[in-house]
Amino acid sequence: MLTYCQYHLCNTWNAVNKELIINSTSTEVEIALLEDKLLVELNKEKANNEYSVGDIYFGKIKKIMPGLNAAFVDVGYEKDAFLHYLDLGPQIQSLLKYIRKGQTAGSGALTIGDFELEADIQKTGKITQVLKPNMDIVVQIAKEPISTKGPRVTSEIAFAGRYLVLMPFSDKISVSQKIKSAEERNRLKRLITSIKPKNCGIIIRTVAENKLVADLDSDLRNLYKRWEIITQKLATAKPPQKIIGEIDRTSAILRDALNESFNNVIVNDPGIYEEIRTYIQRIAPDKVNIVKLHSGKVPIFDQYGIDKQIKNSFGKIVTIKSGTYLVIEHTEALHVIDINSGHRVNQDQNQETNALEVNLEAATEVARQLRLRDMGGIVVIDFIDMTQGINRRKLFEKLRDEMKRDRAKHSILPPSKFGLVQITRQRVRPEMSVQILEKCPACDGTGKIRPTILLTDDIENNLGYLIREQNEKSLTLNVHPYVHAFLTHGWFNFKWKWWRKFGQWVTIKPQNASHFLEYHFINKNGDEIKM
Repeated sequence: MLTYCQYHLCNTWNAVNKELIINSTSTEVEIALLEDKLLVELNKEKANNEYSVGDIYFGKIKKIMPGLNAAFVDVGYEKDAFLHYLDLGPQIQSLLKYIRKGQTAGSGALTIGDFELEADIQKTGKITQVLKPNMDIVVQIAKEPISTKGPRVTSEIAFAGRYLVLMPFSDKISVSQKIKSAEERNRLKRLITSIKPKNCGIIIRTVAENKLVADLDSDLRNLYKRWEIITQKLATAKPPQKIIGEIDRTSAILRDALNESFNNVIVNDPGIYEEIRTYIQRIAPDKVNIVKLHSGKVPIFDQYGIDKQIKNSFGKIVTIKSGTYLVIEHTEALHVIDINSGHRVNQDQNQETNALEVNLEAATEVARQLRLRDMGGIVVIDFIDMTQGINRRKLFEKLRDEMKRDRAKHSILPPSKFGLVQITRQRVRPEMSVQILEKCPACDGTGKIRPTILLTDDIENNLGYLIREQNEKSLTLNVHPYVHAFLTHGWFNFKWKWWRKFGQWVTIKPQNASHFLEYHFINKNGDEIKM
């Protein structure tokens, strides 16, 4: 899920052709991000997902754990949310004071601009010095519930917009480090200083570079309205309660990724189509025509080759076109990726050069896999051994360049002498997992099939039922080409036999896509008859 980018993440991507394909169903919305027609991110948003990253809850402290220097907060989930001392934020005392006043002052009687801030807490302090059991607190989802764990939350509230991030109870103004021009950094700081609300900190995102003050002011006003909603609800809120939700995932992707190289947003749902057009009209009017409504008979993911890419990109073994392949294993604590050269060997090159080429190619796919599966935590990659230090540096630089497109916070260590590369990647939601193995249609997953000698008896019995009891006319039988040859071989074949037995001619056609024992009956209208 790509809602709510953390404020320290920047969103500049290399200039590649980006397309967003959105498949909406009654139960979920699937969002595929393509870069140069290659699937790089896949997200599934459940219709009833109540605990999304960025959602803000009014909760109650249930338990203090001094040994962990953390607290558990009731936000309404079956497992209490985890709040560590380091996630309180330096201005937690101001937030707690604001909550108390908001509950007693009444709706509309409290504004952050008139609020007197408390002193920052110590970075090395104890959670028992700040929080007590049964205390009310406002928290924001930082990590969705994963496996058996409840959500992880923070009380350092942040609202991410297109150009800015608003952080209540702070007066600091920061500029993205990816904005290199000192003159532009100073210009942006001056502009924000002149328009920002009192007692609110601002992070200026990379896409704010060279933007007009009107664009920044509009973004800031929208963010400040979200904080005002929280202030208004404090007077009547009862924990546990969701106060305000993050924008939907589709809009968040557009907010964080939309730039000049974003060419198409294609959606199959008219409602979402209108929502996206309205959103883009507000943030980037010149890009509104990139939104298109898919109305063809072919499913949208089939139309753009996404289903095929999904089948080829998930699972334990991922093959690259050259023959190189990755073996991906998952454990509770980490992910392991093994690089294998397969049959990709250039006889004209030595082993070191071959290993470098395979590793460089695999590095691109590894970076894609991390984004596509949203793999988080510790990732260990076993590249093919290289003896020369310069080649290990080339591999490290290649992997680092490929990972620049990844919006998730990550850290990469250079290859060790054993050829291992270690990556830590931010995990804020469950890893994307797609089941690509299908149940065998011949054995129905049992590993055993009916005796082949009974195939013609089964077909004949079903024919008798359809013709005599269902009164079907002009039947067609589709079978594997080998079975077709057997049934139609010779002058007195099965077609003649069935005509004499049932008084009706049955057309038999070969079907290359069928497995050996598969057969289908088609009626006179061309529709398959389910048996």
